[in-house]
Amino acid sequence: MKVYEIGTQQGLSSLRAAERPALQPGPGQVVLRVRAVCLNHRDLLMLQGTYGPRRPETRIPVSDGVGEVISLGDGVQGLSLGERVTCPHFATWLDGEFHPRWFAEDLGISRDGWLAEQIVVPADALVKVPDSMTDTQAAALPAAALTAWNALVEVGRIKAGDLVLALGTGGVAMLALQLAKLHGARVAITSSSDDKLATARELGADFTINYRSHPDWAAELLRQTGGDGADIVAETGGLATLATSIAAAAPNGRLALIGALAASPADGALQLQNLFGIVGKNLTLRGITAGNRRMLQAMVRAVAAAGMKPLIDREFAFDDAAAAYAHLKTGSHLGKVLLRVHQY
Repeated sequence: MKVYEIGTQQGLSSLRAAERPALQPGPGQVVLRVRAVCLNHRDLLMLQGTYGPRRPETRIPVSDGVGEVISLGDGVQGLSLGERVTCPHFATWLDGEFHPRWFAEDLGISRDGWLAEQIVVPADALVKVPDSMTDTQAAALPAAALTAWNALVEVGRIKAGDLVLALGTGGVAMLALQLAKLHGARVAITSSSDDKLATARELGADFTINYRSHPDWAAELLRQTGGDGADIVAETGGLATLATSIAAAAPNGRLALIGALAASPADGALQLQNLFGIVGKNLTLRGITAGNRRMLQAMVRAVAAAGMKPLIDREFAFDDAAAAYAHLKTGSHLGKVLLRVHQY
């Protein structure tokens, strides 16, 4: 079977194709034929060697995907050959609270991921994909969408009428927009591109802010909303945007700290005076990863029931994986970048 490996982790050129024997499942495992995968920002960081410690050069990357069951290991029940399934990228985090031990079984990072014609995963981790859901819908859910779900539902306790603030127009932010609208919430979103903001409005964004035109985008949000702050902030920028996110938050707001996509923390870094904003507004700041199987199963049901279609910026063939990574690195994408592994 064909796979991709992260190689020497010196940049995009490190991605390399390789051939391996077909996989065999162990007890309690399932082999999937991979149908489609989606890329995430951390896939770029892996190739650059900047996502935690360097990994073995033979590691297969990518954490988002959907596949069909082609082989069952001993003791596996409740699954049939040919069923389409997906799973959280923390393959052993099935339910309950987060623990750092889940990092030991992180698809595409600490164990082989989806960028291959086949993948082997624990059967207990799998979530069945409804017939009404396409591969394109399902491939975008296990990492970026599950992170957004965790931020909005688990941390944010989202309810209809809440105001959700999403930073940027990458995978997590656009999925946060779509999931928030699914829950009947209002959404504000930021970008440096008016064209991307126009698309966000087409997807239901209630308030859009170009942060180049409005460097103090917290003040602009308050102006547009008549003084309302954000009840939930999906904070993907990191230290460079956290102070402004605190200023943009409503009293009793919940900030889910997800990533660090913004460049320099220089002027926006969290300062002592921001403690007044945190304490004075009774804010909750919580760092999150993605989510567990229970969360993924709930999200799959919600997405299927609503017919939500994650925004896909562009599709690539499996043989064009390097081009897909290069496109993601440009930052010009809006939503997710998808690769078709097996065509149906």
